[in-house]
Amino acid sequence: MTQIKPKLWTKDFIVASTINFFLVLIFYLLAVTIAVYAVEEYGASTSEAGLVTGIFIIGALVGRLFIGRIIDSIGRKKTIVIGLILFTLTTLLYFLSLGLSFLLLTRFLHGMTLGMASTGAGTIAAQIIPMARKGEGIGYFSMSATMGTALGPFIGLYMSQRASFEMIFGVCLLLGVISLIISLFIYVPPVESPSEKGMPKGFQLSNYIEPKALPIAVITLVSGLCYSGVLSFINFYAIEVDLVETASFFFVVYAIAVLLSRPFTGRLMDRKGANFIMYPAFLSLGAGLVLLSTANTSAMLLLAGVLIGLGFGNIQSTTQAVAVKLTPPHRMGLATSTFFIFMDAGLGFGPYVLGFLIAMTGYSTLYVILGGVALATSFLYYLLHGKKERASKAENPAFDTV
Repeated sequence: MTQIKPKLWTKDFIVASTINFFLVLIFYLLAVTIAVYAVEEYGASTSEAGLVTGIFIIGALVGRLFIGRIIDSIGRKKTIVIGLILFTLTTLLYFLSLGLSFLLLTRFLHGMTLGMASTGAGTIAAQIIPMARKGEGIGYFSMSATMGTALGPFIGLYMSQRASFEMIFGVCLLLGVISLIISLFIYVPPVESPSEKGMPKGFQLSNYIEPKALPIAVITLVSGLCYSGVLSFINFYAIEVDLVETASFFFVVYAIAVLLSRPFTGRLMDRKGANFIMYPAFLSLGAGLVLLSTANTSAMLLLAGVLIGLGFGNIQSTTQAVAVKLTPPHRMGLATSTFFIFMDAGLGFGPYVLGFLIAMTGYSTLYVILGGVALATSFLYYLLHGKKERASKAENPAFDTV
């Protein structure tokens, strides 16, 4: 008898995914333009301009730590609405020209509010996705971020050549307002939370980080560090190997690879388990990075983009799904926050760490090293999660069925 699948594409799931798309798009749109703005408007040095870009991620980390602790106390819908109100208000601060220090404060606050809003969106999406389609659903939800990652830099670079910075900030403000308005129409089912009576008071790490999600979050951190080497330095490497024009399409083919693979890999995860996706993804990411290190033609560079997309893109969605599946419903917000904290840490601090390595190795050797790290991470994954899932699957053969 054919089993009817629970519905995935509900109004609430679409709204949460749309909000996530707009938030990621705004982040990347500003990421490729704000450093130039700091230099042109305030005469910032290269290091100061880099800080203007990077302090946003630090703010996002703080926002996630803060909101992950209280999201289920104030309510998940209230979290996303309040987060988007504050996100919209801090966007208005970009229109005030009050010096470089104020711009740094604005970027920190803007990042903090994005961390709050995106954690709310991710938690809501994870909650309303049916358990039987959790991997598939989170795969689709993650595609909204992938689309924002591809379109944000494209729109930012396009507008920076044809529009004023005030117009760029205006577009970000408009998208923030739209996100806020549609968030009012999302319905979030209530979640039963255990009584706080008897719970540990004072500072407890488990109040800010979900312990059950921690092992898989470590995999997210290392994988994010590997990908940060591509995200931050691909343009410099393209100049070195004389493939600048082709490099502009790198993230396009990356996004296409992710968009085409996610629907299949999400279903496979629900049927076969995370191991079935993760090990090939590590292999694809490692192979893509090694190929990138030797790229001397456009075809090789773009093929590397496809392999890295199939690798990191599916590692990202699968680890998020694992983090959510391992966590009780009432701590799902904390698990989502933990996942994004470690992802942001890998992507945010990775370029700073790798920058020291580039000075000694150069870009080509860096990508070989990162390819090796990506492959080695498959063994770390086995130790932290893979062997447990394999044992669990062996004990429950029915795991393969939908």
